[in-house]
Amino acid sequence: MKLLIVDDDASHLRMLHAVLGRQGYNVDTAQSGERALEKVRHGTYDLVLMDVKMETMDGIEAMKRMITLRPGISIILMTAFGSINAAVDAMKKGARDYITKPIDIDVMISLLGNILSHENTIVSGDSTSIASGNRFYFPGIIGESDAMQTVFEMVSRVAPTDASVLIVGESGTGKELIANAIHAHSHRKKEPFIKVNCASIPETLLESELFGHMKGAFTGAVKERRGRFYMADKGSIFLDEIAEMSMSLQAKLLRVLQEKNFEPLGSGKTIQVDIRVISATNKVLASEIAEKRFREDLFYRLNVVSISLPPLCSRKEDIPLLTRFFIEKYSKVNQRHITGCTDSVKALLEQYSWPGNIRELENVMERAVILTRGPMITPEDLPVSIFPKIQEKKTSSFMAPREISLKEMEKKMILKTLEETGGNRTRTSDILGISRRTLQLKLKKYGVN
Repeated sequence: MKLLIVDDDASHLRMLHAVLGRQGYNVDTAQSGERALEKVRHGTYDLVLMDVKMETMDGIEAMKRMITLRPGISIILMTAFGSINAAVDAMKKGARDYITKPIDIDVMISLLGNILSHENTIVSGDSTSIASGNRFYFPGIIGESDAMQTVFEMVSRVAPTDASVLIVGESGTGKELIANAIHAHSHRKKEPFIKVNCASIPETLLESELFGHMKGAFTGAVKERRGRFYMADKGSIFLDEIAEMSMSLQAKLLRVLQEKNFEPLGSGKTIQVDIRVISATNKVLASEIAEKRFREDLFYRLNVVSISLPPLCSRKEDIPLLTRFFIEKYSKVNQRHITGCTDSVKALLEQYSWPGNIRELENVMERAVILTRGPMITPEDLPVSIFPKIQEKKTSSFMAPREISLKEMEKKMILKTLEETGGNRTRTSDILGISRRTLQLKLKKYGVN
């Protein structure tokens, strides 16, 4: 197993190198975030152990950039007690775990062993996935349902190729995770994986973001900038929300796919690139083509292989697995000991339609872990929005032994959230997902001052 240790304290770095070397690990070191990035860019590591507090580039920033270069890379942060909040926040952004300084050697060795052994049970060697019988699994993606197994099988077949892949599915279904898996299990996995959300960048800036520009190419272009396609050379680029791209920019993207080259803005120089393109959309591109909003020739270039992700409502057998995963994740992030959820909650979650898909489920479970008072999540810990469709049934399986009306449940939720926020009505309305005015009207309705 190859480890990269990153710390600007030379003596601490030498100590860790010696200790972990004696444990049989192949250890590499870096004394700065910048040097660590170079090593990750050009090498392969099973795990990175990195200090948070470093000069010029701290561990949090280095971690973000490493994850961009190597999606799925395992990173453990080392932090002083006073920086624990930063480390916990970093776990939300992709860190696997953190360990406090001064380092307890036994704890560190145990943590490394647990993480690396877990990785080995998921992926073996360079295989695109690991199959148990006829089941497929990918790191970081949860799904035992037949619908997701079909997706996983498709990923395992397409990942080793250079074919362009179009991932389609509703918002919140995990399109980016599938893109990560395709790159991470391809022959390009040691090369950059660059992500671009076409909907989040203004149209006037997207061309420069993708293809780069020369100094003076337009007002405000005070220096040369390399675009995302240049950065992704030899690797993969993920174009999320591809349907939001303008028709003129679609024509330039088509050229990249057909001719494997592009010209930065303001430059007459043609740059050759070797890139795999993975794209995603939550729209029906056939309809976009019919409405003249998407080029048909570009569609065929992008859609060499199409992977359709099912909405959460059609893979409800995965909800218990996802729920357990999010409870464990946010219990650790928020330093709480939540053991699970009641049967009433399980029934409620499985009957809800989940219009926001996995992203909505994750939000609900994070909120529940924060608000619950006991070791188990109960119906009172869930947002009111989960209840209406369940309430329409006269004999709902999630109800407690004593039937509770929706109004009573809503009142309890509002009062509990107010208490948790110290009476802050703005924060309460945000947590409940309603406007402040709606909250005030409900408080008046329930006679709460």
